[in-house]
Amino acid sequence: MNSSNDSLAMQRITKLVDENSFMEIGSLVTARNTDFNLADTDTPSDGVITGHGLVDGNLVFVYSQDAAVLNGTIGEMHAKKIASIYDMAMKMGAPVIGFIDCAGMRLQESVDALDGFGKIYAKEAQASGVIPQISAVFGNCGGGLAVVPALSDFSFMENTKAKMFINSPNAIEGNRIDKCDTSSAEFQGAENGCIDAVGSEDEIIAQIRRLVAMLPLNNEGDVYTAECMDDLNRACENMEGMKGDPRYLLAEISDGHDFFETKAGYAKNMVTGFIKLNGMTVGAVANCTEVYDAEGTKTETFDAALTARGCNKAAEFVRFCDAFGIPVLSLTNVAGFQASMCSEKNLAKALARMTMAFAEADCPKVNLIVGEAYGSAYVAMNSKSIGADFVYAWTNAKVGMMDAELAAKIMYADASADKLDEKAKEYDALQSSVQTAARRGYVDLILDPADTRKYLVAAFELLYTKCAGVPDKKHGTK
Repeated sequence: MNSSNDSLAMQRITKLVDENSFMEIGSLVTARNTDFNLADTDTPSDGVITGHGLVDGNLVFVYSQDAAVLNGTIGEMHAKKIASIYDMAMKMGAPVIGFIDCAGMRLQESVDALDGFGKIYAKEAQASGVIPQISAVFGNCGGGLAVVPALSDFSFMENTKAKMFINSPNAIEGNRIDKCDTSSAEFQGAENGCIDAVGSEDEIIAQIRRLVAMLPLNNEGDVYTAECMDDLNRACENMEGMKGDPRYLLAEISDGHDFFETKAGYAKNMVTGFIKLNGMTVGAVANCTEVYDAEGTKTETFDAALTARGCNKAAEFVRFCDAFGIPVLSLTNVAGFQASMCSEKNLAKALARMTMAFAEADCPKVNLIVGEAYGSAYVAMNSKSIGADFVYAWTNAKVGMMDAELAAKIMYADASADKLDEKAKEYDALQSSVQTAARRGYVDLILDPADTRKYLVAAFELLYTKCAGVPDKKHGTK
């Protein structure tokens, strides 16, 4: 049942949920405070519409802030309604989707508004790892409110009217909004690390519907979220030629070529997102050295190196997948670390965070080496050494300590060019070939790129019943 409310906040909900599936909760709630000018102000629903509905038949709980009511500001009852939606969602095991369009805290309610902010933060923290949380910023989202999408698992920003900031652009020393609009969707999507996509209102709502259909509804939900209509043994075309851009590779191996990228504008040298394999949702983490547009034109290139931002992006994604039991696939093509002053300040901690995320995750984990896999950068990328269940590699992959030519120069620093070339070839054959790694058990299978899909389907099918730790039993039978 739909509310008769025809506000923009309700229109957004109507676009999101299946037709006639939304049931509003708390429609009669109004502001309780009467200080200053609130006594004579009408506050329908206290500026936020809350309720539940269906997205492709999946139960979701929704709140949508109404900027037409006191600019959507958060007061005591406004916050209580959002907190109540979280309580119901956790009881029912269903995602929470929040549409943000808010001028911040309601000044007339002062400490009650502050307490309301805290209650929302607390509910998001409590729900983290229990149910998926999705936020979309359609208007203002400033100051402490920016924490709300940052605490969510996935966040989106409308590309023309949305503003997200802790400090407004003009409050930053040496900056002004016409010089650099740090509150814009373009800036936030590329810099703050919590925006998954930027687009029009309709594009964002369509993306959220698509995301909900791919995710388990809660941390005990099934990762089989769709029926597979694709050929499980389908050959994958031109994989070797496009290994630099894992977006192509992931779309090629996924059911129906469906790849949902997360944090697309942030740390582009590390790609994260979701694919489908035989109807099972799989989280993907991949090194990226090239970016191609829809016409196949190369638009950006990166070194095959780990960066602090890329490691943090991967770590957060892996931790989300593990919390919800979503299997993880990594595509490895890395030769080292970014060398810069900024990296020296941040990379060690970020690398440790990513390494721990892969090592601690007990969900099914498969690593596919598609290019270079050198040194400790490779070890951190979900290698068998830190807990991958299976490691596969393409036939032309390289696995070892470092590039053979560099190794030869280090070992034979004073040798002639011919000697260095000879030793580099020898080192490549003995220490950097994928066959050497396979003989030592560090690679489980060497496969042709065209066969990637069928082997990954089989691997994750096998790992579906993976049980981490010691099986529960009373005693043996002998």
